[in-house]
Order: sequence, then structure tokens, then C-alpha cells
Amino acid sequence: MKYRKLGRSGLKVSELGLGSWLTYGSVTAEETAIACIDKAYELGINFFDTSNSYYGAEQVMGKALKKYPRSSYVLATKVFFPQGKGPNERGLSRKHIIEQCEASLKRLGVDYIDLYQCHRFDPDTPIDETLRALDDLTAQGKILYAGVSEWSAEQIAEATAIGRRLNLRPIISNQPIYNMFERYIERENIIKQCEADGIGLVVFSPLAQGVLTGKYKPGQSVPQDSRAANDKTNGVINSYMREDVLRCAAKLADLAAELGATLSQLALAWVLRQPVVSSAIIGASRPSQIEENVKAIDLKLTDDVLARVDEILEEVKGFAPLR
Repeated sequence: MKYRKLGRSGLKVSELGLGSWLTYGSVTAEETAIACIDKAYELGINFFDTSNSYYGAEQVMGKALKKYPRSSYVLATKVFFPQGKGPNERGLSRKHIIEQCEASLKRLGVDYIDLYQCHRFDPDTPIDETLRALDDLTAQGKILYAGVSEWSAEQIAEATAIGRRLNLRPIISNQPIYNMFERYIERENIIKQCEADGIGLVVFSPLAQGVLTGKYKPGQSVPQDSRAANDKTNGVINSYMREDVLRCAAKLADLAAELGATLSQLALAWVLRQPVVSSAIIGASRPSQIEENVKAIDLKLTDDVLARVDEILEEVKGFAPLR
């Protein structure tokens, strides 16, 4: 495994992280989820990402990691989405952040959270209130670093400026969706803003919900054991299930084969070509998937290969799946 600094902080995370969205605590059996986490740890992955809004995932992640030295892994979770019906049981108010941090600590079974992330931007709460709450949690030792997820370039810039003015500990990460089909962070200057502010990207869905693994073929029915066939998990992936997207994925798979790699390895190496990307978060329902994916860190893409990728992707240029 290889490691990169998370933004301008001294924290080092594995180039591939393991996430738990739509998998652990829900559709994947606990025994299998723990086997995947164990395999990831064995292969050198030290970055594990979850959220208080992923039903049951924090408990499974905490249980699986409990056997390992706390200093040997980086544990990340999030706050924002509703945790109840009350008006204060959502968002990024000081009340909700403090209460949910305590709840996540209990579910995870740890004394501190390495990276606590604002899962979305909250237009109803002043940014300085959110930043002060995160800074206080850091001062108390309950979190070590703070980050955001799916914030715009303007929101990140404003938060950075406010934090500097108030002399608060800086945000060190942003977690956006990023893959060959979903490239809005390039178009909307989020990459440039994060580079300017010393913020590292920990991107999710680098394999486009599994479309960039090659399991879905144009003109064929989806495999019955796949995420696309499960009504509990196919809400997002359905937006990728278009013939032009699947044809494009098939051509990318052919290119990967020429390189002696799999489509998933090509897709992950493509994401990791960006220096500002600290880690690409993969999901896995089988340990073997992790074994395949980690080989991507050794796949180097030449300018010629990147040009061929762009040429193939022209067929779906401007594609904007749900996020």
C-alpha cells in the first residue's frame, strides 16, 4: 500500500480507503463485512469511512476494527442528515454536531474520531457556528481533524476564509463523488479550490457504483446478485444504467486489458492520477474485490493512455448522474 498526506495536514491515509455506504450494516451480512474490513487492513488500507446516516454501518465498522491498535487506522464518519423527526435532529448546528459526535463515538466504540466530516452544506446554519463546534470538539480530543463532503468551491473558500479569520483549526478534507463519468469537481473548480486551500480529496464512488468494474454489459440483463438488481441499493446506480454509458465502460475495459489490468484498476488509477486526491474510497461486498482493487496503486497511466480514456469518454461527455 502507498500513503498520501491528507491535505496540508500531517495525517497520512492509504491511497485506497474502504467505505461502508450501501453495504455494511444493511445489505451485506455482518460476518462478510468484517471479513472485508479485515482483508483491507491486512493489505495496508488504513483509512475507513462511514457515517451516522449509513444504517448500522458505524457499529459494524467499530466492531471489526476493535481488534486492531487504535493508532494503526484512520476512522472517519459524518454528520448532517436527519437522525430523527425533530427540527434540531439534522443539519450542522452546534447542537446537532455535538450530540451526533457523542452518538457516533458510542456506536463506533472509540474514544475519538480521526476525521469528522460535514456530510453536506447546511444553508440554515452560519458557517462560523459549524466551524466553532468542530474546533471545540477538536480541542476536547473527541475529533482530531474536520472535513466536509460535497461542498462547492465557493462554500469551501468561505469556510476557509472564516476559519483563518477566527484562528480556528482548518478543514483538511473534502469528500466529493468522482469517477470517469462524474467529473463535476473538475468543471466547478473544486479541485483548484482544494489545492489552493490545502484540502485533500477523499473521493467516493470511484467505480461509479460498480459500472466501472465491467460487471454490467451493454444489451444484457444485470446480474441478479449485483447492486443494480437490489431495490435497496440501486437508486443511484440506475442513473448510470444507460446503453451509451455501458458501451463506454466496455471500451474502457478493452483498454484496461491492453494494459494487463482490469477495468476497476484502470478506473482507480485514473482517479489517483490527481495529486490532490489523498484517497479513493472503494466499497466491497467480498474480500476478493479488495484484493483486485489494491493492485491499482501500481498502475501508472501514460499521457497516451489518458488521452485514449478521454477519447472514449467523449461519447458520454456532460453525463450527470444523480448525486
